[in-house]
Amino acid sequence: MAEKTDGVNLWQAVVEQLDHLASLLQLDPGVHAILREPKRALEVSIPVKMDDGSLKIFKGFRVHHNLNRGPGKGGIRYHPEVTLDEIKALAALMTWKCAVVDLPYGGAKGGVICDPKKLSPKELEGLTRRYTSELIPLLGPERDIPAPDVGTNSQVMAWIMDTFSMDKGYSVPSVVTGKPLSIGGSQGREGATARGCVFSLLEALKVLGQSPESQSVVIQGFGNVGRHVALDLYERGFQIIGISDSQGGIYNPQGLNPQELYECKLKTGSVVHFPQGERITNQELLELECDILVPAALEHQITGANASQIKAQLIVEGANGPTTPEADQILEEKGIFVIPDILANAGGVVVSYFEWVQGLQAYFWSYEEVDQKLERLMRKAFLDVYELAQKKKVSMRLAAHMIAVSRVAEATRLRGIYP
Repeated sequence: MAEKTDGVNLWQAVVEQLDHLASLLQLDPGVHAILREPKRALEVSIPVKMDDGSLKIFKGFRVHHNLNRGPGKGGIRYHPEVTLDEIKALAALMTWKCAVVDLPYGGAKGGVICDPKKLSPKELEGLTRRYTSELIPLLGPERDIPAPDVGTNSQVMAWIMDTFSMDKGYSVPSVVTGKPLSIGGSQGREGATARGCVFSLLEALKVLGQSPESQSVVIQGFGNVGRHVALDLYERGFQIIGISDSQGGIYNPQGLNPQELYECKLKTGSVVHFPQGERITNQELLELECDILVPAALEHQITGANASQIKAQLIVEGANGPTTPEADQILEEKGIFVIPDILANAGGVVVSYFEWVQGLQAYFWSYEEVDQKLERLMRKAFLDVYELAQKKKVSMRLAAHMIAVSRVAEATRLRGIYP
């Protein structure tokens, strides 16, 4: 997955971006060298007894990029195209994401090469528990706190928490976030990434002097992020004209009801079977005429090959790394306002942080408290980035990374080198 159809390696793109930032920020060469490499990368073999009695070996990874601002934080994804380079890149992006919203975390990421849709619940549980047991030396509330990502959910987090707790001999709810409420999860965790996107978008429209009611929206991806973005924006009066999932998209210039679309997906397996719209491909969806585009699927969907065809005026990156560096330059030249991934989709890690804090205190907040804190933090982070972008006359992406890298570099410099 790190190697995309346009030939861009996600890890190499992250390193090249850091090198550019190091030059702009005049980073100390030693600090720059530290930030270019992950602190540690673990590759594990995961034997799983399948339902038919056979034994199958899966490969898994966990990467810590930089832990100078706090314990590692980052999701675990189950996907057939997971690679170590992809996980390294996503761990680095988590470092920047946590820093840009000023959370006391470093960046981590994990993944297993598998197709969770082809595994039975028993096989999925066996894989998760064995993977967790291999990661135990790295995990802990003060060390590394996983969360859900592509192909994983609250049930997977519950299995991870239970496996870790069995090893310790007592319950350790704060070892993961994104858990079910009944075992220490947080109100407002489901849909938090999407609400962070929405709060960022609303703040962008405010500074751009635009009204939500007049905006047409296209959303690529109808998983946890895309679906909740669609539902939230629809309730706020935005017109959702295009939505897609892995099988393709549906388009209706008169507007789509995302709740009806979700019910169709539950019944048929995909949004493409929705009767009230035109079936289109994911590439056609990205190039639709619209005001706002929300790429909320996988990496590198907007590339040098299609960026010139993007017609949206505002892009909110709900996915991690959906835009290649070449595409980013084209979008900037076209004058498209981009809210970058490390800012736009940070709502998930923000509420994960809230969940972790609540778990450590064994004191839990209401949904309203969580949402108010999330909105306040996301709006502040957006304005910090926007103000720097205006001051330095740079893109929002560059401004966000300048803030993030500066914060991590400062922590690295202050802590020094041990021994």
